[in-house]
Amino acid sequence: MTSGKGGVGKTTATANVGTALALRSNRVAVIDTDIGLRNLDVVMGLENRIVYDLVDIVEGRCRLEQALIRDKHAGELYLIAAAQTRDKDCITTQQLVGLCERLEDDFDYEALVVTTPEVSAIRDADRVIGLLQAAEIRDIRLIINRIKPEMVRQGNMMDASDVLEMLAVDAVGLVPSDDRVITSTNSGTPVVYDGQSASGREFVRIAARIDGEHIPLIDPLDEAPTSIMDKVRNIMGINRKASAHV
Repeated sequence: MTSGKGGVGKTTATANVGTALALRSNRVAVIDTDIGLRNLDVVMGLENRIVYDLVDIVEGRCRLEQALIRDKHAGELYLIAAAQTRDKDCITTQQLVGLCERLEDDFDYEALVVTTPEVSAIRDADRVIGLLQAAEIRDIRLIINRIKPEMVRQGNMMDASDVLEMLAVDAVGLVPSDDRVITSTNSGTPVVYDGQSASGREFVRIAARIDGEHIPLIDPLDEAPTSIMDKVRNIMGINRKASAHV
């Protein structure tokens, strides 16, 4: 999981897609590389189990297996935590690539770019996609996160189709904005376990698509309830997106 802009939901997406894949009987390892600012362990409810971290592995203070923390919910899900008391310069690109190569024998992975429907986030995502392609990583798919249907209808947020056209990569998921994610994060339980969560359901579908199932993308606008004013505008034949710019 990567992005150009911070705060677009990489950690939430990693925890939930990783969990959903593990619940489909895949062996999944998630690695927090946000050295000095780790929080994937908190989102997954594993903060009290961390003994060794990513830097301990690359600096030889522990074996890879010692740093793999098994998830308490999904049996085939493992976490390698980032170091909390170091900075990003303590690990090199080559060391991280080497770690991923060691994990490849037991785990599969691809590049997923996370963005939100905001101009700055999309611009930065485009830059990251270019860097991935330059590194000869070809299996790149996009997660558009925190889509707010009401803002899209008002013309105040970009439509998912516009984002996909700008970035020219295939989407693996369109995740709606969902307050239940906050509750799940605070409890240390990924939102995929919450059957009432719209975002949780989409993360489950993302895992199924990664696993090769042909599940059509569902635009959050099609699932979100329409307001009374939207219904009035539809009856009157008013295009809300166009009128919002008048």
